[in-house]
Amino acid sequence: MDLRAIAMGLTFALIWSSAFTSARIIVADASPLFSLALRFLISGVLGVLIARAMGQSWHLTRNQWRATILFGICQNALYLGLNFYAMQTVEASVAAIIASTMPLLVALAGWLIFGEKLRPLGVLGLFAGFTGVALIMSSRISAGVDMFGVALCGIGALALTFATLAVRGATSGGNFMMVVGLQMLVGSATLFVAAPIFETIYIHPTLPLALAFTYTTLFPGLLATLIWFLLLDRIGAIRAATFHFLNPVFGVTIAAILLGEKLGAMDAIGVTVTTLGILAVQLSRQPAGKTTSA
Repeated sequence: MDLRAIAMGLTFALIWSSAFTSARIIVADASPLFSLALRFLISGVLGVLIARAMGQSWHLTRNQWRATILFGICQNALYLGLNFYAMQTVEASVAAIIASTMPLLVALAGWLIFGEKLRPLGVLGLFAGFTGVALIMSSRISAGVDMFGVALCGIGALALTFATLAVRGATSGGNFMMVVGLQMLVGSATLFVAAPIFETIYIHPTLPLALAFTYTTLFPGLLATLIWFLLLDRIGAIRAATFHFLNPVFGVTIAAILLGEKLGAMDAIGVTVTTLGILAVQLSRQPAGKTTSA
């Protein structure tokens, strides 16, 4: 893995992890599904316009259209939609921890369902990762965490896992910014239908809402997704997923700094164990002896 890929991965992990904190700020003053649909609409239009300015076409390959629709529905509408809805009652750090199980779920599904080989280090990592999450959730449950919100976050993680498994190998063919923009629009259209059904739409204009919405639209919404697609194309899904091991640490730390969410001793232990477990799983799945040129 070259230095450019490492820099891309670290940047992606940091921006992606910060999205839970900015989402928590947004849902304090706006209905979650509608605000997310609006965010995707703006991000999607910007992405398509930038792509056209770069000379990219919306005549995508069949695999790219498949990836665009699946990611638009599973990642944007389901995963992020359920997380936004849940964060009305669930802390950003809890949502970040649950979301961080995605690489563990991908590895587990690949091992149990698709018969992929998993080295002993990977099996140990799976056990450690889920044990760490269990430690964190046990302390949060005893503190009275909203279990409905936790369940929504869990379903969202499963949706993202499905999308990740379904679109493996579907990122080739260029037009990455166009793919990013179009999958945002797919998510936006889905959420605009869902919002009036599942929530009472409201917006209370405040400065924190404006700042968080702008940041979320441009950075986690547009930039991080583009970096992720470029990273998938550069080093492949297995290597790229390695960077998800940073999400528990980044997510909890950012929430603690910006939102003042408390981090207890059991939380710290759980985050550490989960982080090491995710890292072990991803390292065990790395192809031996391959490098990517700069």
